[in-house]
Amino acid sequence: MSDTDAPADDASGAGRDWVSLFSGGKDSSWALYRALESDLNVSRLLTVHPDGDSYMYHVPHTRLARLVAESVGIELVEVEPNDFEAESTVDSSAQGDAELEPLEAALRDLQEEPDIDLAGVTAGAVESEFQTSRIEGMCERLDIDLFAPLWQRDPRELGEEMLDDGFEILVVQVAAAGLDESWLGRTLDREALDELTALHEEYGVHVLGEGGEFETLVVDGPHMSRRLDVAYDTVWEGTRGYVEVTDARLE
Repeated sequence: MSDTDAPADDASGAGRDWVSLFSGGKDSSWALYRALESDLNVSRLLTVHPDGDSYMYHVPHTRLARLVAESVGIELVEVEPNDFEAESTVDSSAQGDAELEPLEAALRDLQEEPDIDLAGVTAGAVESEFQTSRIEGMCERLDIDLFAPLWQRDPRELGEEMLDDGFEILVVQVAAAGLDESWLGRTLDREALDELTALHEEYGVHVLGEGGEFETLVVDGPHMSRRLDVAYDTVWEGTRGYVEVTDARLE
């Protein structure tokens, strides 16, 4: 797997196109930012809009990726819910494989475009073998590379690097012990990282929420030319909750 040390001018990537698998959350945003900082030619963002819960993809507020793409200045490709096959109840492994199919099909379509010379994709996986093994298999089938700058990095250190580089991160969904309604709409700052570290020690909560404990939205960062301003209500369902965006615009 590629990482932040991978040279941008190697034979596979020099001058060629990269696609950033992008949800608007902190991990995919960081992967995009690190790719740009590494001089990879990211010519497309690709956002998947799953229909309901997903084993493979970030779910909340992926529609806001359109505004973020405008701020970043990179063309957005979207995979819609009706691109997914209807599934009966299956185990997570089978569902993960099925969910990957429309993403792979979208990348194959991009490979066919005359102005695209696809070198690889960026991904924001930290520790998830479930997701990463499937993305790696997809890349092998497509004969492209994977740039995964978060992979097997210390989650706390990654969170601090995001903050040091100017990421403004909102918590938009929580579903884990120790994360109550007060976390909804909270800015992920160092105090929050301290609390998440304590929750990791007490309950096993992943510090960056990779197990689905919480989801985020990046509203500003060095990869964006304009900040995303969001208005929202909060919805609490007893043990979990989410932010319901009522308005969003670029400042």
